[in-house]
Amino acid sequence: MLLFAVTGITLNHAEQIEADPEVITLTLVLPEPLLAMLQEQGSKHEAPLPNAVREWLWREHKLGIPAHAAQWSAEEIYLTLPRPGGDGWLSVDTATGDITYEVTDQGWISYMNDLHKGRHTGPMWSWFIDVFAVLCVIFCLTGLLLLRRHARARSMTWPMVGLGLLLPLFLIILFMQ
Repeated sequence: MLLFAVTGITLNHAEQIEADPEVITLTLVLPEPLLAMLQEQGSKHEAPLPNAVREWLWREHKLGIPAHAAQWSAEEIYLTLPRPGGDGWLSVDTATGDITYEVTDQGWISYMNDLHKGRHTGPMWSWFIDVFAVLCVIFCLTGLLLLRRHARARSMTWPMVGLGLLLPLFLIILFMQ
């Protein structure tokens, strides 16, 4: 919950936080047999890179390329590689076998902000966020039940709860036009 609150602040002030992104670019050449395999597959469709190409990229260059759809055209195969805290892409020239791989790292604040939003984090993180949100709702509702139980001994309980509801409402009505 603390991480969620802190990243809420950093997201609210994102334009004031300077980032110095780190960009890594690699230029490679695909071996002739793998290039011939790509050329046989044709163009103008969406499909993952073949396993043999992905395995070669991992074995020779330690590039973990996911098996999600790439955009195939007559000139190139283009694969986006979004991730929390950065971005990336891979391009294969289908005529020459030239590969350009680029990954950008925006830093740890961007990474944490993307986790907060669930941006490019995958289904497991999305499930975690949903479960966490449900638990927060339960936490809030049980807190209200505890307030109800102890309100008789504390006269300011309900005025403070009402202020907590009305203040955000007034801010929305008056300042968010």
